Amino acid sequence: MKFTKMHGIGNDYVYVNCFEETVENPEKTAIAVSPRHFAIGADGLILIKPSKVADCCMEMYNADGSRGAMCGNGVRCVGKYAYDHGIVDKSRTTLTVETGSGIKTLKLTVKDGKATDLQVDMGNPVLTSHNADKVLVMEDYQKPDADAVWEEIEVGGNVWKMIGISMGNPHAVVYVDDVDHLDIKAIGPLFEKHPRFPDRTNTEFVQVIDDHTLKMRVWERGSDETLACGTGACAVLTASTLAGYVLGKAEVRLLGGPLQIELRKEDGHVMMTGPAAEVFSGEWNEDNEL
Repeated sequence: MKFTKMHGIGNDYVYVNCFEETVENPEKTAIAVSPRHFAIGADGLILIKPSKVADCCMEMYNADGSRGAMCGNGVRCVGKYAYDHGIVDKSRTTLTVETGSGIKTLKLTVKDGKATDLQVDMGNPVLTSHNADKVLVMEDYQKPDADAVWEEIEVGGNVWKMIGISMGNPHAVVYVDDVDHLDIKAIGPLFEKHPRFPDRTNTEFVQVIDDHTLKMRVWERGSDETLACGTGACAVLTASTLAGYVLGKAEVRLLGGPLQIELRKEDGHVMMTGPAAEVFSGEWNEDNEL
């Protein structure tokens, strides 16, 4: 199986061009290729496949083999791969990717024939605090109901205040005073597997720097702590706007680097802008699969 290793600010996946390759058991393959010391090393596996409704399709699997609906850093890498490797015509700098949470439109910044930075229209976020399942539009940010936005949850013997946001995948956004010294390996799994989240959840721990800068760490379901999470950064910007910490636009600083996140004023879509990088290509010996 031929593969390409790519990352978006450190959120790395093994990418397979399924226009040319076939992966018979992606769940098993994701588990096999992800270990850092015994395999390629990645946060999971992403298949780039043909689509009947978009330029290509992104099929994502976490490091534990579980299927993911959406990955913000992953979709930027898919866009870069599709452009750089000729899946789409080089005369185009806008393309579409089919994902488990709908079709995403990407605008590319190109330098020397390669896509460098990509802006993704992530669509409207959904408020899931108290299981609301409410699609958010710009009017919802004007005078948000604090009781509807904030939800209390007991985790690890302590009561935490969180804001639930879906970006096609679930997020619990929690605010802390010092994100650098958080024992995320202890608290992250407790959030992920809490009974409140029957499908498990990604959890973002956020420190507000100022009204246009947010700092976060993320515990991703199925992958543990990762250097970055694009959908998580979008959820953090959404939650922080609802909470009044920022004004609909911020630099979100993750362990792997910053993302620029903004609510588009005309429709409330979340716009995510950041880099994507190709690291190396190779061939995986499927006899190594677990």
